[in-house]
Amino acid sequence: MAAQPANRWVGSAGAGGFDLRSDVMTTPTANMLAAIQNCSLLDDVFREDTTTIELEKHCAKLAGKEAGLLVLSGTMGNQVGLRTLLKQPPHAVLCDRESHIFKYEAGGVSSLTGAMIQTVFPKNGIYLTLEDVQANAITGTDVHDCTTRVISLENTINGVIMPLAEVRRISEWARSHGIKMHCDGARLWEAVSAGAGSLPDFAACFDTLTLCFSKGLGAPIGSVLLGSHEDIKHATWIRKSIGGGLRQAGVIAAPARVAVDETFGTGPNGEGGILRHTHTLATAVSKLWTDRGGKMLYPADTNMCWLDLAASGVNATEMQELGAAEGLRLFGNRLVLHYQIYENRAEVLPRLERIFTKALAGKAPAAASTTEPAPAAEGETKSMYPTQ
Repeated sequence: MAAQPANRWVGSAGAGGFDLRSDVMTTPTANMLAAIQNCSLLDDVFREDTTTIELEKHCAKLAGKEAGLLVLSGTMGNQVGLRTLLKQPPHAVLCDRESHIFKYEAGGVSSLTGAMIQTVFPKNGIYLTLEDVQANAITGTDVHDCTTRVISLENTINGVIMPLAEVRRISEWARSHGIKMHCDGARLWEAVSAGAGSLPDFAACFDTLTLCFSKGLGAPIGSVLLGSHEDIKHATWIRKSIGGGLRQAGVIAAPARVAVDETFGTGPNGEGGILRHTHTLATAVSKLWTDRGGKMLYPADTNMCWLDLAASGVNATEMQELGAAEGLRLFGNRLVLHYQIYENRAEVLPRLERIFTKALAGKAPAAASTTEPAPAAEGETKSMYPTQ
C-alpha cells in the first residue's frame, strides 16, 4: 500500500469525515499517529517526560503564559484550574448559566471546591457583559454573603465569539475587586483563528485558562491548563489528587503537539494552520441554508451553524433522517464543521445542499422561533442559547 501523504487524515472518508454532530468526532492525522511512535515514554508524575514538558512549554509560550499542565480533558482542566484559584471558603464562582462548568461537568465545582456557583443569563442573549457581571457579582463583606472569588468565562460559546473588548472590560473590573479570572477556552483556538484576537490577547485577561486538543484540533485526547508558575505548581498537586497524574504521558502529548502546530498553526494568531478554513466552510453552509429560505438562530462566527428549524418549518427528526440518507451524521439543529469535514467538502457540500433543498421544499417559514433544539448528546448543549 502506498504511504499516505503527511497532510492527509487517517480515515478522512470514514465516520469523522462525514459527522457534523461535533468537532470531537475527528480522527487523528497520520502525523499525529507517527508522533506517538516517536515520543518520549517517561513518567509525568515525576515531571520527567520531555514530550509532555515541551508541549506544555510550547502552549504556554503561544498564549504568553508562564507555564502549562497537560490534563486528560477540558473538564479536568476547568476543575483543576478553578480549584487552584479558590483558596478559602466562603467563596463563589460566577459564570454564564449555560456554561459547561455548571451544566456539563457533573457538579465538579461544588464537589471539588465547595464553592457556590452564581449563574447569570446575559441580557443580550449571547455572551456576558461587564454590566451582567456587575449586577450579579458579590463583592461586599457582609457576613451573610458568599463572595465572588472567580469569574469563569467561556469562549467560544457554541461557535459564537465573546469579543476581546468585552473580556478585557470584565477582567479589568474583576482585578480591581480582587476577583480571579478563569477561561474555559475549549474552542478559544476557533475565536483566535477567526481573527477575534491573539492567544496572548485573550490569555492576558485570565489567571488560568484551558485549551482543548480534541475539540477542533483533532488530537485524540487531552487539554492543557495554563497560568503562572505558582498556580501551575499548585495545580499539579490537584491534578494528582483527582487521578490525573500520568505515567507515559508522551503518547497523549505527542499527537496534541502535532494538532496544535498543524491544525491551529505555529503562531499566536494561528499562522499557517488549517483551522480557519472551517469558519469559511461554516459561512458557506449557512448560505446554502438561507439561500433556500432557511432561518438561522445565530451568525456563523466560527465553525458552527445553528439552524432555526422551527422558524423554517422543519422538524429536527426529519433533518437527521435526510442526513442519514445522504450518509451524513447530523444532530438536531446544530451543524459543526471541523477540519475533516473541510477535507471532504467536495462531497459534503453537495449532500448538504440536497438535504436543505428537500427539508425546505414547500415550507412557509414562521417569523421567529421559540422552540428549543433537539436534546443534546452527552457533553453538548441542548439550549437555544449558545454554550459549547
